[in-house]
Amino acid sequence: MRVSTLIFSTALLVGSATQGLADMTQDEIRRGFEEHAALAQYHRWYQFYERPEGGVGNSLDILTEDVTVTSGLGTANGHAEYQARVTQLPASWKNAHHVRSTEITHNDDDTMRLTAEITYQNQGLLEDGAVRAADLTYTVDLVPGEGVLPLLSEVKIDQNSESTVEGFDDAYTENRMKSLVHYYLALIEDPSRDPEPMRELFAEGISLNFSSGAITDFEGFAAWLAGPGSQVEASTHEIENFSVEETGENTYAVSMEFDWFGIAPDGTELLARTKHDWTVENDVTERFARIKTVDVEVLEPFRPKDG
Repeated sequence: MRVSTLIFSTALLVGSATQGLADMTQDEIRRGFEEHAALAQYHRWYQFYERPEGGVGNSLDILTEDVTVTSGLGTANGHAEYQARVTQLPASWKNAHHVRSTEITHNDDDTMRLTAEITYQNQGLLEDGAVRAADLTYTVDLVPGEGVLPLLSEVKIDQNSESTVEGFDDAYTENRMKSLVHYYLALIEDPSRDPEPMRELFAEGISLNFSSGAITDFEGFAAWLAGPGSQVEASTHEIENFSVEETGENTYAVSMEFDWFGIAPDGTELLARTKHDWTVENDVTERFARIKTVDVEVLEPFRPKDG
C-alpha cells in the first residue's frame, strides 16, 4: 500500500516495553537512533551461540579489543580469551536466548549501558535431551565505534534461576531479524543521513514501497534519504505486534506495527501509526540479514501531537 507522507517510511523497533509516546521527551527522541544501534549489536551477541556456522568473526566484530566478559564460566579478557572460550562450546548444543526486556541509559561521555532480562535455553548439556532454562540478567557497557554502531566493552551475565522445560524454543530468527531492523532504523534516523552503510542491508533487486513511488535500487534510496527522508529533525518509534515467519530456505516475512513520534524542523511534535511488512533474505555468515521488500500501511494518519 502507498503511504500518504514520506515520513511514514521510517520505523523504530524496540525490543521491550517502553514509555508511551505522550511521555517521551524530545531528548529521548533525538537519541533514539543511538539506542537502535545498541540493540542491533546486542541482538548480534547471541547469533554465534545460536548459529555457530555463522563464524566467530561476527561476534568479535561487536567487541572492543580489550572487552571483559564475566559469567558463571569466569572472566575472559580480550578477543583471544573470549574466542577460545566460545569456540570450545560443543557443536551439538542448541542454544536460545529470549530477550524479555531491555533498558538503556546514556552517560555524559557518549557511552551507554544496556540492562536486559532474558530466558536462556540449552539442549545438550543435560542428559536424555532435557532442556535447561535459566533466567539471566545482562549488564552491557557500550562505547562509540566507527560509524553508527557502538562496541561492547564489558558484558556481565548473572543467573537468577534455573529449571527444565518441556521443549526447546529456537530464538535465532527473532534475534537475527531484530538486529537487522534496529540497524536499519539507526541508519535511517542518524542525523548524518549517510546512505552508504545501508548497502550492507539491501538484497539484490530491492522494492521499497514508499509514498514517492517504488524504489528499486540503492541510488533511489539514497535520493530518498537525502530528500523526503530528511523532512523531520528527529524521530523515534515504538513497536507492537512484531512477528516473523520463515517462508522458505533462508527467507523470512517480518511484520511490525509502529507508533511514530517525530520533531519537525520548527519544533512541532508529530505522531503517527503505521504497519510495515518486510521480506528478508539471510546468509548466516554475513553481519546482517538483507531486506528484499518493504510495504508500509498507514494505520493512523500523520498529525501534530496536540492536534
